[in-house]
Amino acid sequence: MTASTDKRQETRADGYLLKSLSASSINSRSEAFSSISRIVSDALSSSSGRSLGGGSLFRIYRDARFSKDKRPYKTNTGIQFRHNHGKDVHAPGFYLHLEPSNVFAAVGIWHPDSTTLGKIRDAIIEDPSGWKKAVKGKAFLSRFDLSGDSLLRAPKGYDPDHPFIEDLKRKDFIGTTSLTQDAVGKPEFPRYFAEICQAGTSFIKFLCSAIGLPF
Repeated sequence: MTASTDKRQETRADGYLLKSLSASSINSRSEAFSSISRIVSDALSSSSGRSLGGGSLFRIYRDARFSKDKRPYKTNTGIQFRHNHGKDVHAPGFYLHLEPSNVFAAVGIWHPDSTTLGKIRDAIIEDPSGWKKAVKGKAFLSRFDLSGDSLLRAPKGYDPDHPFIEDLKRKDFIGTTSLTQDAVGKPEFPRYFAEICQAGTSFIKFLCSAIGLPF
């Protein structure tokens, strides 16, 4: 068997396994997770200097203690490729969300604590050109839109007339891009997702620098 044949078979397997991520079977999800994690991690290592981990699969069990819906499993799957220094979902990194009629990729920091949030806001003020480059660059804009929760007013201690006040109001620093269910079912999707992540490296690099993490 030739190397090219091996590659084609691996690619077909990746497409099949990715579809299994939306199944409730623990074994199917684990196999699919291992496949996409390997491909994406290898692709990102060249741009992040291996600052990002190999991927973390969100738990599939629902907390049904206070819900009328007692189904044991979630209907969505999430994978986060977070910074090696991060301990939870609030660390900077990349994210893939798979759910019927709601598929998207994201980059950045979701719900950072107040200390981290302050460091990011201060970095925007101290390096406005760097921030502009991170979120207005061609690569980032070609894939992502900034989203997440924001304050209604300027945060305490910050100039409400600052040119980036709308960004300083942010409580989440994340960029998102919608994907189609057809796209995630294609064999080449893991590599396509890696390309999406690479488009967000300038953004994640700014965030990591702001909070003192290597990237």
